[in-house]
Amino acid sequence: MLQIRCKNNNITKSFPEGISLLDVYQEFANDIKLPYPVVSAKVNNTSQGLKFRLFQNRDVEFLDAREGSGHRVYVRSLSFVLYKATQDLFPGSKLFIEHSLCRGYYCNFKKIGVRRQETGVRRQETGVRRQETGVRRQESGENVTDEDVERIRARMQEIIDLDMPFRRTEATTEEAIRVFTERGFSDKVKLLETSGQIYSDYYTLGDTVDYYYGPLVPSAGYLKVWGLERYEDGLLLRVPDWNNPLKLAEKAAQPKTFEMFAEKTHWDIIMRLSNAGDVNKAIMRGHASELIQVSEALQEKKIVQIAEEIDRRFHREKDPVRLILITGPSSSGKTTFCKRLSVQLLACGLRPVSFSTDDYFVNRVDTPKLPNGDYDFDNIETVEYSLLEDHLIRLMQGERVEVPEYNFVTGKREYNGKKLKLAGDTVLIIEGIHALNPLLTKKIPDAMKYKIYISALTSISLDDHNWIPTRDNRLLRRIIRDYNKGAFTAQQTIAQWKNVLKAEDQWIFPYQETADVMFNSALNIEFAVLRTHAELILSSVPKNCAEYAEAHRLLKFIHFFLPVSDKEIPPTSIMREFVGGSSFKY
Repeated sequence: MLQIRCKNNNITKSFPEGISLLDVYQEFANDIKLPYPVVSAKVNNTSQGLKFRLFQNRDVEFLDAREGSGHRVYVRSLSFVLYKATQDLFPGSKLFIEHSLCRGYYCNFKKIGVRRQETGVRRQETGVRRQETGVRRQESGENVTDEDVERIRARMQEIIDLDMPFRRTEATTEEAIRVFTERGFSDKVKLLETSGQIYSDYYTLGDTVDYYYGPLVPSAGYLKVWGLERYEDGLLLRVPDWNNPLKLAEKAAQPKTFEMFAEKTHWDIIMRLSNAGDVNKAIMRGHASELIQVSEALQEKKIVQIAEEIDRRFHREKDPVRLILITGPSSSGKTTFCKRLSVQLLACGLRPVSFSTDDYFVNRVDTPKLPNGDYDFDNIETVEYSLLEDHLIRLMQGERVEVPEYNFVTGKREYNGKKLKLAGDTVLIIEGIHALNPLLTKKIPDAMKYKIYISALTSISLDDHNWIPTRDNRLLRRIIRDYNKGAFTAQQTIAQWKNVLKAEDQWIFPYQETADVMFNSALNIEFAVLRTHAELILSSVPKNCAEYAEAHRLLKFIHFFLPVSDKEIPPTSIMREFVGGSSFKY
């Protein structure tokens, strides 16, 4: 008999060998009393599906969709139901689950005809031609209609009502490649061929086969909360709210974010990159340096365009731009972006002056507090924004202003005789979490402000149905940077991450669509570079801590990418802010 300790209630019970987590949960269910349905579990701090079987004594923690891994299990399973529905109704169609959007997931869906040839693939997508090897697929050019969406939605509901089981098969990677080759899944074949794994899992739902890099719920009947609607020329898969999985996440309009993703996807297609397999194949062909050079060139081109637009608005007669506001979530590369933008503004003949909101922090004793009594340093009330705004207005009017300096040792704002007066060619730059919050600059006309939102919006996916969350990109960056600076261990960074995301949801994301321009700081080869730095750091997280589950997941994920040295990354790259070796002073 096995001894299984349930961490939800700290009760230990005996079970026979080979028992599933689902059966274990049913035994503990009356004692756990979670407010929402259980969808997955952690076994010795490693995420597992409820069909996972136990053969040794283990600690088990059951999860609902509020927890990160539980939410991912739910969304993965829902994605499979969507894919099966599209295949049942439109055999041979292509579904690409591309990225998060509007608190759901944007899916590119095309009804296509297939004609086979010996070599070459020509796939036409919104005017972009993509060349691959294998089968030639010619899209019909027919976008999804409202009637199509209704049919797909109805078929998804049928699958859920039938409570179709998700069946997991563990096979050699060679066998899995054969299965997907027979079905024409070149994206999954390339991923598995370059993964270096001996064994791989794949799933079936009815007669539909797919691959996912994490567990699924036991059956489709678990998926009670979801939505599907038409969005632009594709689909928007709506998912449960993080805080209350019994209701849909409230839809948020993100047209500018969609445009930025579309732009990045467009360039990825031009560079013949769609997924991890494409990146790995390019690396194997010796094209890593070229991919880095092109990605950096595209970012520099965008920064130049932004600088030139600011210069144009600065020189207009009415309400010239004098204030540049830059924000973005953690580890998006704001600091390096500011420095690179400053260089380009100088090249335009403008004089950029950085203005820190840190110096306008209220005294520490006046800082708002969280429910647990800790200081809430992310709160807008941490900044005396009325004073900051007054100083900004006076500076833009040509006045000399004595600005404060914050003493982080004493926790007090001090005036030490530091005075500032702007020259006629000066533009002020404010970078920070609250930069786009209207409270910060509400008395300054919008025409005099140029607002920039920056984030690492990953457009590369693992395969057609396995997207890479942008949050994973940023978390890997932050783990590496914190470790290299000696600020925090990987365990500590992961432990803090939930609070970081909560602050972003409250103070950053509500204002991102107000930006004049959005900048994507992600590189298409980034994960290959991050792998060389992250492997050892993530491996150091102890198995007996709660953060091990996330470290293990990230480690498993980055192993899908072949490693690439950072030696080709330029010293001015945003990537250097995280992996080290930047020519900028921070």
